[in-house]
Amino acid sequence: MVLQVHLSTTGGPPTPPDGEKQASRLDSARQIVRAEAAALELVAQRLDSSFLQAVDLLQRLTGRGAGRVCITGAGKSADVGQKIAGTLNSTGTRAYVLDATRAMHGDLGMLHPDDVALILSHSGESEEIVRLLGPLREMVRALIALTGNACSTLARKADVAIVYGPLEEVCPLGLAPSASTTAMIALGDALAFILSQERAFTHEDFARFHPAGSLGRKLLRVESVMRRDSELRIASASDTVRSVFAHARHPGRRTGAIMLVDDAGRLCGLFTDSDLARLIEARRDAALDRPIREVMTANPITVPLGVRVGEAVELLRRHRISELPVVDGDGKPAGLLDITDLIGITGAEGPAGQTPVRPAVLPTARKSA
Repeated sequence: MVLQVHLSTTGGPPTPPDGEKQASRLDSARQIVRAEAAALELVAQRLDSSFLQAVDLLQRLTGRGAGRVCITGAGKSADVGQKIAGTLNSTGTRAYVLDATRAMHGDLGMLHPDDVALILSHSGESEEIVRLLGPLREMVRALIALTGNACSTLARKADVAIVYGPLEEVCPLGLAPSASTTAMIALGDALAFILSQERAFTHEDFARFHPAGSLGRKLLRVESVMRRDSELRIASASDTVRSVFAHARHPGRRTGAIMLVDDAGRLCGLFTDSDLARLIEARRDAALDRPIREVMTANPITVPLGVRVGEAVELLRRHRISELPVVDGDGKPAGLLDITDLIGITGAEGPAGQTPVRPAVLPTARKSA
């Protein structure tokens, strides 16, 4: 039997094996996350009517055509303020950040008399914040404090004070802002989202404020991205394959799918360039002079006008298809979604646990819904 002893080259205690060390580090990380989660639960229990007073004040004094939320803080609270301002702006409440130090050297000029100040300070006694309270009082409509100290100068001088109470920082030294900044972020989210609900903020509003983001584009309606009018290839299902391809040609952006309609103009099938290639490869030359309805994909998968882009993208992903017709209330072709137009959306984030499908490997649909 061989006894393995792990000796430290520094003369200290034995070095644990790599496996033990990794497990210990993970345990420490989990303890930190759980400690912050426990702090948030404590903050949730402490919420009281002052939070609702702050919401009512913000709703009354800010919004479209009204004042904005001026957010200020010092140190890590200032960093939290940046995040809260971003969340407010993206959910329908206009906000901006005022640097507490620069404010005393001219940046107070960005304030408007209709604005409301949201002031962040865990202690409520930060020198920069206490010094700023007087000028803010004279230049904005109201002061809202977000602090952990109910007896602080900030809490006492604010019109409304959201006090989340004392929290033990999860930093090993108990010093670095951690649980307190997490609480501020969570409370900022709560303010922003309650306000967005009160203002009936919609998916369309969110998409309008996020035109360059994949999430925003997913919330748009298909009308905003679909091909339409001269970009569509539409033919009668009674025409022959040869005549369809001879006449269904268009300049400019070209889709690989032809939408086929019945005598009433309703969509009844789909035929693609890939379908044509398969006929030729199989040497089915006779089929080229037969009605295209005999070889088309009958009753293809479609979406109606008004569907969100995200839902359409999910259909493309789930059925592994490259083209998706958009139909009006009468079942007539109104547009077409082509996978090549949605690369920026499909290539971003997909549903949880799923790997996004790359457009280059999507085959053309051969099955009806």
